[in-house]
Amino acid sequence: MKIFRTDPDRFGIRARLLTLLLPGILGLLALDSWNDYQALRHLVQNAYDQAMLESVTALRASVMVGPDGAFKLNSPDLLQAMFEATGPQRKHLHVGLTPHAPDSVTPGNTASPARTRTLLGEADLPPPPVAPSISSEALTQAPTVWYDSTYRNIPVRVVALQSQVVDGRGQRFDLLIQAAESTAPRDEAHAVTLQQQLWRDVRMVLVVIFLVWLGVTWSLQPLERLRKSVLDSQGQALKPLDTRGVPHEVAPLVEAVNQHVASYRDLLDQQSQFLADASHQLRTPLAIMLTQAGVALREKDPAQLRETLRAIVIQISRSRRLCEQLLSLANASDNAPLESPPEVVDLGTIARDVVLQYLSLAHEKNQDLGWVNATLEEHEDVTGLAISRPPLAVLACGPELHEALANLVHNAIAYTPPGGHITVRVSAEQGRALAEVLDDGPGIAAARRGDVFKRFHQGGRSTEKGRHGAGLGLAIARAYARRNGGDITLADLPAGPADSSSASGQGSPGLRAILSLPLAVS
Repeated sequence: MKIFRTDPDRFGIRARLLTLLLPGILGLLALDSWNDYQALRHLVQNAYDQAMLESVTALRASVMVGPDGAFKLNSPDLLQAMFEATGPQRKHLHVGLTPHAPDSVTPGNTASPARTRTLLGEADLPPPPVAPSISSEALTQAPTVWYDSTYRNIPVRVVALQSQVVDGRGQRFDLLIQAAESTAPRDEAHAVTLQQQLWRDVRMVLVVIFLVWLGVTWSLQPLERLRKSVLDSQGQALKPLDTRGVPHEVAPLVEAVNQHVASYRDLLDQQSQFLADASHQLRTPLAIMLTQAGVALREKDPAQLRETLRAIVIQISRSRRLCEQLLSLANASDNAPLESPPEVVDLGTIARDVVLQYLSLAHEKNQDLGWVNATLEEHEDVTGLAISRPPLAVLACGPELHEALANLVHNAIAYTPPGGHITVRVSAEQGRALAEVLDDGPGIAAARRGDVFKRFHQGGRSTEKGRHGAGLGLAIARAYARRNGGDITLADLPAGPADSSSASGQGSPGLRAILSLPLAVS
């Protein structure tokens, strides 16, 4: 028996499910967390930028022309205090005026510090990276520029509001309003947001892992219960697995296992019955031989001693025949391997060989054993040569078909009285090859023909000398026939003048044993 062992290094169902589910779930959570973090970071950035933008907008609104025609700020100290009160320290403002020089203002150039007039704050704030020229038609435009820079070795976020203004004397100036703020509060807010997001994701991952593990474990509980049921039944009678509570995906597998258990249980029952029957059949001849051997040991007459030894030899021959039949019956079981691979063989040739094999035995009993091939139709062409039809080709194991036919012929010889007729006839009918063994010995009633194929059944036919054999011949023949896709049936002899009576004159109906096999497809 071949035993399949599990490989402990291979992934189980739980490991496979977790391997498939967890990476995908973790990937989706990581992507979702990253999107949430970016959204919150953008929200924090906009909140801080909006506060700075409101400050520079308020400064722009406070720039006005004084009575002397020059620009001044309305309540600069109040504006400075309001700006610094909106958040932590390290905030800086700058409001500067530079006389407009259209020809000298190009992107990247800044006005000379000596010509710049600072109205408020630090004049050394980092300038905008690009100073675009402003047309005369857009005097009231105030383009806003956002940029990151460094001020006094501190990273800052800067917003610059640029526009052109005209004082009371008609002179045009470039107005630059800047607000700078340290990026430390933003970074701290981002760090807090990231930390909260990570903690939330870790909790979510742990919950998901727990739920997936719990779901997989719960789903596999029926399989674990089935495993324990199989282990608990070891050493006991085989019984089907309990299918209650089994998921419908696993139910077909459990049903297949139950069918296998049922067939295996039937096989064990058949083997047990076979061993019991074989032991019973062998016990009787062994007891007879033991008794005969004891008689031979006590016998003084040489002639009587030879008769006793001859009886022992006959009994040994019968026991040998019984052992051979038991071996053939074991080999003919459905689970036994074929004696040779199936191949295309000629059923007519096999039947002829069987007849030749048993001719001497039939002659000893004064029986007429013949062979007829109904498929041979000889014709003569213009040259006088014989032409015959193709043989009865069947796809089967030749030795097994030979054994099946041999048992049928041997059974016919055993039950046909001396002077009787036995005919082996082969033919083709409706796509099947037939090998028939016809004898004019005692027949079998139609109601009892199914029982004669059972093992050790001897109640089918009888002669004046009693029963013959152990009742295994027909069982072996049918088993071999069915293993090769055919079957054996019993019928009455076909009506005819030659079959009206047997050689014994008792008007026996005779018997017709038919081996039927499908013809091989050419």
